[in-house]
Formats: sequence, structure tokens, C-alpha cells
Amino acid sequence: MESDSEMVAFPILTTPIESNYKACTIPYRFPSNNPRKATPTEIAWIDLFRNSIPSFKKRAESDTTVADAPTKAEKFAQRYTEILDDLKKDPESHGRPPNCILPCRLHEQVLRELGFTDIFKKVKDEENAKAISSFLDVVRLNDNIEDGGKRLENLVRGIFAENIFDLGSTQVVIFVNNSSAYVILGILPFARELLQRGTQVVLAANHLPSINDLKDEHGKLVGVDTSNLLIGNSSNDLPVIDLTRVSQKLAYLASDADLVILEGMGHGIETNLYAQFKCDSLKIEMVKHPEVA
Repeated sequence: MESDSEMVAFPILTTPIESNYKACTIPYRFPSNNPRKATPTEIAWIDLFRNSIPSFKKRAESDTTVADAPTKAEKFAQRYTEILDDLKKDPESHGRPPNCILPCRLHEQVLRELGFTDIFKKVKDEENAKAISSFLDVVRLNDNIEDGGKRLENLVRGIFAENIFDLGSTQVVIFVNNSSAYVILGILPFARELLQRGTQVVLAANHLPSINDLKDEHGKLVGVDTSNLLIGNSSNDLPVIDLTRVSQKLAYLASDADLVILEGMGHGIETNLYAQFKCDSLKIEMVKHPEVA
């Protein structure tokens, strides 16, 4: 995880950022609420995070990269439970009242302090291996669609119309969640189509599967040159993202973006639903939790 000194604001956000940007979409409290008393919304979300502790503990217990993982997983469960109890008793007990980012950040902080870097790495690797084996079939199936508009429509399931992507040599920045099958079989075929159209693509993520694993014998992404495919580490290992805190490298790569795409419920609904950019933007997500709906 990068230090705070290396984090900068995403350069395509509308300025002044202070008055135009709020990362979190759902307000947990209002200015009129008592700062020392948890609101009903805060309590509901704290309970939601608390209910997730057993599943995270189970994942941590099976992490073979951490010595004495079961004992440390129990410590994680105890510490994180205490933190959530603190927030219920005093919303400002951990610096400020909770929003959708703070509990996630505290959750990751406790795991890292105990030596857990990624408790989902095993399942991600398994999903990636399966997805990589299907990548060529997905790309070839899409390539068989001759009409360019219908090809894009197939890739993003009707979300985009063809004229949106009549862009020429432009730049698209795509924020994606950590590596999984949907990245390999959804985002990468879409990115490949943009590359074929002469678009420079920046994939912004904390972890991605190795692109080299998907290249053919000529070093191409199933026949498409990848010199215009850039990877920018977002330095964000949470399911949500605050765009005032991205890596300097990503800020540099994205400084001339013509289109920003935020993929995933955490990126485009729980945070950044109302984010305003200096360029066009699209938010693609599926609502998976009733609390968010």
C-alpha cells in the first residue's frame, strides 16, 4: 500500500474538488445529527460490516501465506468487532464519523497489521485460471460479429450505443475492481475492441491478471497490438474508491483522458455516483445488495 504522500487527486475531476466532489454516495449522517451519537443509517451499515466478519475470518484462517493464520484470524475478528463497537458508541472514535470508506479502510488496516495482504488471493487465482482458459473463445466469438456497433453492444450488453465510441485516437480510463473472471472475460475483451479502434486504454486497478498470460505467440492480445494498453495502479485495495487518493502514476497516465469508465457497484454507486469529471464519464454496475438499492 502506498503512503499518503504518494496519493494525489484524479486529475480529471471537476475543480474545485472541495466543492464539487464527494466520494461517498449514501449519506450516513447530516450536519444536524449529534456528532457523538450514531445515526440509524450508521448503525445499519455498521451491523452489515459486523455480519461480514465470520466470512472474512474464515478466509483469513485458510491463508497459507501467513504463519499461525487461525490465531491471527481470531485476532482480526476480535479487533474489528471492537472497532465497529467503538463506532456505534462514538461515531468519531476513529477520527471521523463512518462513511462507506472508513469501515473498509479500518478492516484492511487490521488485516495488514496481522500480516494478511490478500485473503482472497487463492480464490482470485483460481477464477483467473479458469477465465484465462476461456478468454480466446470469448474474443473470437465477439470478432465473428461483423458490425462494429453490434460488436460493442455484445461486449457491454447493450449499455453503450455505437456513436458513443466514434472517438478516433482518444484515451479511455477504466477503473476496475481486483482481478477476477469478469475482468478477463468482460473488461479485457472490451478494452481490446477499443484498442482496435485506435483508442489508448488505461486500466486502473490495484491488482490485475498478467496481460502477458493472454498474449499470443506474436505478443498481441489475440491479434491486437497492446502498445496503447497502459496499466495504472490505483493504489486502492478497497471495494470502494476515493478519487482524491490515487497514485501519482495513474494521475499522470490519465491526465488527458477523454472518457472515464467506473465499473462495479463499489466504484460507481456506493462511491462516485455523483462525481463530476472534466470529460465524459460512464458508470457500469450491477446492484447486488439491497442496502445499496
